[in-house]
Amino acid sequence: QVQLVESGGGLVQAGGSLRLSCAASGGTFSGYVMNWFRQAPGKEREFVGSINWSGGNTYYADSVKDRFAISRDDAEKTVYLQMNSLKPEDTAVYYCARGGFGPAANYDSWGQGTQVTVSS
Repeated sequence: QVQLVESGGGLVQAGGSLRLSCAASGGTFSGYVMNWFRQAPGKEREFVGSINWSGGNTYYADSVKDRFAISRDDAEKTVYLQMNSLKPEDTAVYYCARGGFGPAANYDSWGQGTQVTVSS
């Protein structure tokens, strides 16, 4: 089973940018869809976006569309989440997951998460 480790979180001012990374080890990465989710305090986990196996197709939640972008580097076994124009409501723990494409798919591996805090 693949292990996923997120990194790159931190504190940023509103309007700023961050790039999160999700590194895979111990299993198969290429050929799989990768996803990002987030969970804010007191709220349910929220789907952020997906990238297909080739990187040629992405899908985003409306709340992040046009601000966030997912990419992947199969040689590095890493998926990225570029977050621009950050808002305080983007504050959450961000997780990557391997599995299907979109918010209603099945996911078989999850990372431990990385905290993103956006100050106003």
